[in-house]
Amino acid sequence: MTGLVAATLGLVFIRSHGFSAREKPAWYEVFLARNARRLASEPGASNLKNPIRATPLAIAEARDHFADHCADCHANNGDGKTQINAGLYPPAPDMRQSGTQQLSDGELFYIIKNGVRFTGMPGWGGSDEDNWKLVLFIRYLPRLTPLEVDFMREMNSLE
Repeated sequence: MTGLVAATLGLVFIRSHGFSAREKPAWYEVFLARNARRLASEPGASNLKNPIRATPLAIAEARDHFADHCADCHANNGDGKTQINAGLYPPAPDMRQSGTQQLSDGELFYIIKNGVRFTGMPGWGGSDEDNWKLVLFIRYLPRLTPLEVDFMREMNSLE
């Protein structure tokens, strides 16, 4: 019964206010969006361990993959300050910050591979090896050097 009441109130709100990504979200929308990533992973995903070692080559390969496939939304340095992300709600997070860095390797892997429903994060599929390397790179983002960002910029011309 409580679920039906909540759904009815939600529908009334949406019909009277719209569902635009350009308007400032209400507090409960912010709460739901911030927790969507944790809810998106299947049970047991958080226990998965990365089978790829964090070698310089694996990080470099993932850096190039990220620059080519992920930086349009997440930015080369992972801060999410891109033209595309400015129009998304919920926006792509600053991947260098604790909200992303505290996710387990398995949760990150699952999100990369399967996406997060009701957000701008699509499920990319891809090879498990490439996805695990991206997890390594996401862990590396807080230590990314200006020279590495320049390498990425040469690949994708993003500022």
